[in-house]
Amino acid sequence: MEVRLAKSRGFCFGVEDAVEIAERALADHGAGNVIALGPVIHNPQVVSRLEERGLSQTGVLERIEAGKSVLIRSHGARPETYEEARGLGLNIVDATCVLVKHAQDAVRRLHEEGYHVVMIGDPNHPEVRGVIGYAPVVTVIDEGSDLEDALPYRERLGIVAQTTHSPEHVAQMIAKILVRPYKEVKIINTLCLEVTRRQESALALCDEVEVMFVLGGLKSANTREMVRLCREKGRETHHLETHEQLTADMTAGKRVAGVTAGASTPEWVIAEFVEKLRAIPVGPSDPEAPSGALLRTD
Repeated sequence: MEVRLAKSRGFCFGVEDAVEIAERALADHGAGNVIALGPVIHNPQVVSRLEERGLSQTGVLERIEAGKSVLIRSHGARPETYEEARGLGLNIVDATCVLVKHAQDAVRRLHEEGYHVVMIGDPNHPEVRGVIGYAPVVTVIDEGSDLEDALPYRERLGIVAQTTHSPEHVAQMIAKILVRPYKEVKIINTLCLEVTRRQESALALCDEVEVMFVLGGLKSANTREMVRLCREKGRETHHLETHEQLTADMTAGKRVAGVTAGASTPEWVIAEFVEKLRAIPVGPSDPEAPSGALLRTD
């Protein structure tokens, strides 16, 4: 099987920082003394390795013993979470992505300036749940939202977006807002450029291959978004976490496969997948299949 890799793929700097912070905390405080408040990142394989090194995990602060360290994951947390942790006598280790912190600061700033804050994002995503805590009232809207019902009229709106959303989706939502009669709309760009680059690279690769594989946690928002974009592009696309989920029917009749990965996917997961994919015998020739080298990084 011919394999082509997206140029921009895998770990972003925010994820690298979060993993390094977790590893350093374990080295400083010892196994069993650092408890993450939810998965550090949305990648089960990386989380599993950290757990093997002694990182525990909980969703409830009260279950952590005083004196131990609570690790705030890369998606961030509400201000009340920090206050509660300090009140319980916990040491706070903050692994929040710097771009998520930028979104948190933007929400706080917009509220202080008198804007009604609107966040374009998935209301159930941990990043969004944390970011909206930085203002007393934030309206969250996303794809499928009925703006007439979801967005109450205010003269001045301040808009931010979930960092992992695609620029196209955010632009579409903003366009729907701008046709309504608001006196003032202030937009702060909180999108992650690293995620955008991965999306653009994946879409470019779709034009050169017969099937796309997007590697990443099934709960990873940026990975799911890449899958959606590739499918919208018209390319057959599979969202897998590891090479163990690869089956023969996914490549049947295909000669050229593209591989990319979400921002929480480590390079070793990608390498293992590519090795297994390259070993698959090439099927019958497709006259419309793209041509290229045996292994190429776009």
